[in-house]
Amino acid sequence: MASYGSKILKWFDDRYGVKDDWSRQVDQIVPAHATKWYYCLGGLTFMMICIEVISGVLLMFYYKPSVKEAYDSVRFISTSVPFGWLVRSVHHWGANLTVIFILLHMLRIWFTGQYKNPRELSWVSGVFLLVIVFGFSFTGYLLPWDQLAYWATTVGSEITGAVPPAPLGHAILMLLRGGETVSGDTLTRFFAIHVAVLPLMVMLFMGAHFAMIRRQGIGGGY
Repeated sequence: MASYGSKILKWFDDRYGVKDDWSRQVDQIVPAHATKWYYCLGGLTFMMICIEVISGVLLMFYYKPSVKEAYDSVRFISTSVPFGWLVRSVHHWGANLTVIFILLHMLRIWFTGQYKNPRELSWVSGVFLLVIVFGFSFTGYLLPWDQLAYWATTVGSEITGAVPPAPLGHAILMLLRGGETVSGDTLTRFFAIHVAVLPLMVMLFMGAHFAMIRRQGIGGGY
């Protein structure tokens, strides 16, 4: 007797042909040169982003993005929630590793010349993903709402205010802060950007990045 899982799979396959689609995606021969460890840096970056998403969702169950409650909610996660300290540590160090892996991945692409024809757009999408990862790091740094986060965000946002011409830089600064200084409005905006805007952007550019790689194959080998 067929298992329930097999029956469910057959039900979907009869209607959508999932087996054929799956086979086309996974039954591809990986080039010999792509088995070297430094060709895995892109996959490691993707894995770290997945870990960040899972740990971030878990943290959102307890985090409260308000001036009065943000710091206490983070402390509650670290001291009172079962394994909260572990989830927060994974999210924190995962963010650092994501930055390291994506930088190493792009350095490998650069030094092997795989940003050239016909993979220019793959490189461009990767650059956008790098900027988005930096955006995650910058917006997430404020969320604990402690002294270090406050003053680091104050200095970091001042840099955006220096973008020329002056009216444009000031407009960007006001957009980020929600006012002249870092305040509760800044915390709300950073939280919204961190959990809503940037995740949508990373899914869009990552989907395009993967689609182009699947279309053109893994470059290199020289």
